[in-house]
Amino acid sequence: MSKPASDHSNEKWQAKLSTMHPLDNVIWKALTTRQAAFAESFALASKFMSEVTSLAGFREPSPEGYESLAGLLPAQGTLALFLDAPYRDRAGWNLVASAPLLQMVYEDGRLPPTSPSSTHPEFVALTAAESPEMVELATLTKPGPFSTRTHELGTYLGIRRDGKLVAMAGERLKVPGHSEVSAVCTHPEHTGRGYARLLMTEIMRRVRSRGETPFLHVREDNVRAIELYKRLGFEQRVRVHLAVLRKNSP
Repeated sequence: MSKPASDHSNEKWQAKLSTMHPLDNVIWKALTTRQAAFAESFALASKFMSEVTSLAGFREPSPEGYESLAGLLPAQGTLALFLDAPYRDRAGWNLVASAPLLQMVYEDGRLPPTSPSSTHPEFVALTAAESPEMVELATLTKPGPFSTRTHELGTYLGIRRDGKLVAMAGERLKVPGHSEVSAVCTHPEHTGRGYARLLMTEIMRRVRSRGETPFLHVREDNVRAIELYKRLGFEQRVRVHLAVLRKNSP
């Protein structure tokens, strides 16, 4: 007796999964492994709860995958995907924004170097109480999707000056063995003081102390940030393509 088509599809997917890098299709992997508690799922797709972040993923970018994504959204709802290739127009969706991103990984097995100094600012742990300030800073500096509950995805640290949150960094996507350094941003009036480097180094140290590998995503045209990340020891792994999509009305 021949197997149903769905069985062949699952076998094909399992074979592909066994050869994938841990950071391939990283949003889908996060939502189906370490961050499943934040997932809303339908058939072959999952997305984070909207108050956490707009990121979403699917098992593969097939017609069935996009149909599953559509099942997760109301009409005119939006989500953000990481794709292996630039988004191509398809029925039922409008492309709101797109950008090539570099996925960079800290492959060095050691902890990042530190340079202790009494002049370094104090890091403050950011929690739900600081959520409005975090959203305000992210809205101003645009490090990537950030919402009222994004801070629940991992550790977030900040730097205050005169009581105001002026810089932050934290952890976003988590898959087995890896945690993403994300939301690295500094208020424009406080740039050039090394806050991003200090915060990133501390987040990286905490990730490494758990036996995990830090990684991140950055816009390909953000030359200044890429230079910083390289100095910290990150290396480019692959290019991915951000696509922010809006579901058409039925």
